[in-house]
Amino acid sequence: MTETMEQLKVQLERLPSQARAELAHFLLCSLEQEADADADAAWEVELARRVADIQSGKLVGTPAAQVFAELRAQFS
Repeated sequence: MTETMEQLKVQLERLPSQARAELAHFLLCSLEQEADADADAAWEVELARRVADIQSGKLVGTPAAQVFAELRAQFS
């Protein structure tokens, strides 16, 4: 860890538990936002690829009713 991070850790340890909890929540949310942005972008690319495959006839979809019926049969 960098020296700055070590200094921050020492200072943050002195905060009341409620303040540390709020800070932890903030930091965790900031990580989720980064991960969500990456995941969203990856899903957009994947969905575009799948739509293109279906529209070109490369892939043929399965009706939802059939998929659900097969799942019910498998897990009932």
